[in-house]
Amino acid sequence: MKTQVVIIGAGPSGLLLGQLLHNAGIENIILERVSPDYVLGRIRAGVLEEGFVGMVREAGVADRMDREGLPHAGVQIAFNNEIRRIDFHKYAAGKQVVVYGQTEITADLMEARKASGADIHYEVENVQIQDVHTEAPYVLYEKDGEQYRIDCDYVAGCDGFHGVSRKTIPDSLKTEYEKVYPVGWLGLLSDTPPIDDELIYGLGDRGFFLCSMRSPSRSRYYVDVSLDEVVEDWSDDRFWDELSSRLPEEVRGNLVTGPSLEKSIAPLRSFICEPMQHGRLFLVGDAAHIVPPTGAKGLNLASSDVNYLYRVLLKVYRENRPDAIQQYSSLCLRRIWHAERFSWWMTNMLHDFGNPFDRRIMDSELDFYTSTEQGLRVIAEQYVGLPYEDVI
Repeated sequence: MKTQVVIIGAGPSGLLLGQLLHNAGIENIILERVSPDYVLGRIRAGVLEEGFVGMVREAGVADRMDREGLPHAGVQIAFNNEIRRIDFHKYAAGKQVVVYGQTEITADLMEARKASGADIHYEVENVQIQDVHTEAPYVLYEKDGEQYRIDCDYVAGCDGFHGVSRKTIPDSLKTEYEKVYPVGWLGLLSDTPPIDDELIYGLGDRGFFLCSMRSPSRSRYYVDVSLDEVVEDWSDDRFWDELSSRLPEEVRGNLVTGPSLEKSIAPLRSFICEPMQHGRLFLVGDAAHIVPPTGAKGLNLASSDVNYLYRVLLKVYRENRPDAIQQYSSLCLRRIWHAERFSWWMTNMLHDFGNPFDRRIMDSELDFYTSTEQGLRVIAEQYVGLPYEDVI
């Protein structure tokens, strides 16, 4: 087989990149290690920045998102039994975010890929990326006991933190930065109406909480727990009791409980790999970076990577500018480090990691940034997402 771009990974970033390239007439083949049902079974975030929303619209896959997505013009932060609102329209130049589940975005992109007739291969094994430092890279993989080879111009590694793409870059040519936080998020998904029309992040006497949603009838809640906790020890009743104990009195009575659809514990980690490119191999999304979910940046950072890689490849194929690929890593990393800093900052402000001095400093931060014009603008502008830079 031969194509222009091989995309490894059929999560939302791989599918979005594939759809954009297909619409632009750039041939691509997507390879995925697991089944479509497994991909759709991943319960992930759903707060979309305007940049992500714009990319989905540009890909022509926005009909259901525009119909069912929930625009949010603000977010709320609770501490000291008080709730303070950050108004995006006022402090972020009228911008907003859209709440629409990652599972739904992935389903829409899968359907678009199927309708396009473009190649996608699920349940492949032993993927190997070869010769990316040359002008003739290729990818080997196995399926149903047979080995296949795809010759290509470029490889996009959209295969997540544990995928093969980042591992293909020699250790001597990359630097990895990591911070592991001492807590995890215990999350519960339920078919219950949300506690409020907007997300509420908070810190109570018993710890962090987040009240979020997937739709007007489906809610997602989180509390922080120690890393030695196991989800099997958390019955639904125990979770609801713990969440309720952390909520401000103002909204506690709005909590509607019900059977969980899913419960899981996610560790919190910050991670960046530099550079995000090795020859003709590009790392995209979780293959290159992880953020704690506090800032709602994970999926949105993957989208900004897709934006830059797509626009770089347009330069290559439409303007005969192979030199344009050299911009990719630096463009991505500037935005990534800003988002990593914001997520690290939000995580520290909204969690108690046990140091009394640090906690008092963070309490001061919370008060300042949620009560002053300057502080509210800082949170609003970063939460809705920094603008994309131009590819030259």
